[in-house]
Amino acid sequence: MPLQPYIDQISERVDRLLLRHEELQRVNELLQQQLESLRQERDQLRQQCLVARQRLDALIAQLPTEPQEPEA
Repeated sequence: MPLQPYIDQISERVDRLLLRHEELQRVNELLQQQLESLRQERDQLRQQCLVARQRLDALIAQLPTEPQEPEA
């Protein structure tokens, strides 16, 4: 049996694997960029929530502690 067809077949498979590997690397890089972007967005939202909570705490602190009697 000639050996060349097997070598050609293996070569084609290796070429396809290399292409797939490159494609997966590109996809992985894009996903890493998305992940970093989402992490930054999450951190910004956490900071906004912290600021809002501090404002609410400050407003709550200004509320009277004892109920006021209605004036007659």
